[in-house]
Amino acid sequence: MTISQTVSSINERIEKRLQIQHLLATNQISLSVDCDVIKGLTHTPKTIPPRYFYDDRGSLLFEEICELPEYYLTRTETAILQQYAGEIAQITGACEIVELGSGSSTKTRILLDAYYQQGYLLRYLPIDVSAGMLESSARQLLVDYPSLHIHGLAGTYELALGQLQPSQLPSRMICFIGSTLGNLNPQECDAFLSQITAALQVGEYFLLGIDLQKPKDILAAAYNDSQGVTAAFNLNMLEHLNHSFEGNFDTTQFTHWAFYNETERQIEMHLRSVRSQTVELRALNLTIDFASDETIFTEISRKFDLETIQHQLKAKGLVPQKVCTDANQWFGVILCQLQA
Repeated sequence: MTISQTVSSINERIEKRLQIQHLLATNQISLSVDCDVIKGLTHTPKTIPPRYFYDDRGSLLFEEICELPEYYLTRTETAILQQYAGEIAQITGACEIVELGSGSSTKTRILLDAYYQQGYLLRYLPIDVSAGMLESSARQLLVDYPSLHIHGLAGTYELALGQLQPSQLPSRMICFIGSTLGNLNPQECDAFLSQITAALQVGEYFLLGIDLQKPKDILAAAYNDSQGVTAAFNLNMLEHLNHSFEGNFDTTQFTHWAFYNETERQIEMHLRSVRSQTVELRALNLTIDFASDETIFTEISRKFDLETIQHQLKAKGLVPQKVCTDANQWFGVILCQLQA
């Protein structure tokens, strides 16, 4: 068999195990995004939807952030999953793994390995708004896991959760790892957990990763690293808007500002205008005036109390079965089961 025939055979086998479902037409996505940008930049205080962190450069910068000595979150959660993935697989038994905001699916491999080692069939449903990232990650996983089947859902969490079909395996586990729950305010968090409950059948599982409360200096350093990578990541949102909407943001006229709000127990990230200025996004027919020191609110990252979040989960019928933390109790991974 020639090299080209071998490649063709591999690709044919991958196609049989891969399905990508687009939940929104491109024009619908664009319309929704346009409205979010206009609404955010005409609001007081001004905001930018967090999705604008993740163009190609932003995604690379976030990968750099995850390797920074100050940024404990990724390596701590990864270590927890490496330690407890086998126990999680034993508790759930054979199940579909549904991941919200799958991205490159790096940490998912730890879970897939655990289920594979216990002889379970592997079926993975990644959900991400970026169809390109979804498909490229899925294809690599299918090369590395020859028995894996993937049904990717390209769209928002809300749409995807509402369109999940009954599991083809004995159970299902929805994964929301990476501390992304912290990016939702309390009202959004409550609504999100209700969506999770609605998407699961009684007896199915929810795996949640959360960043826990810890000393202020550790939190502040994680979002103000000494190399300035987080600052570049935050400022890149403006370049993303420039490219997407024919904008003229000058990133030298804004600075990164991140701090820990002790009252709300959350990190807040902003972009601060260093002078009075006017910016245009011509594709949106939008003109934005900034006062000196005015900020754009780009992200929150809430820090949770382990006992409190367990009570909130139980109130939604999501009963913790396994609570995993690191030695410092800086991060938590909670496996819940939906009970009647």
